[in-house]
Amino acid sequence: MTADLDEGPIIEQETARVSHNLSPDDYIATGRGVESQVLARAVKLHTEHRVMLNGHRTIIFS
Repeated sequence: MTADLDEGPIIEQETARVSHNLSPDDYIATGRGVESQVLARAVKLHTEHRVMLNGHRTIIFS
């Protein structure tokens, strides 16, 4: 983590399929759902000591 939001190393990522039929509120809800799942997985990996930084690369041990 750094002092700047979202500037630290990437630990976990996810994508979500969206459609032009979604409303702005639907986009927001989808993004929040994905973000909360990804954050939970990243925190779990970190607390299990499975994350290692190698320079600007993030290594995740399975």
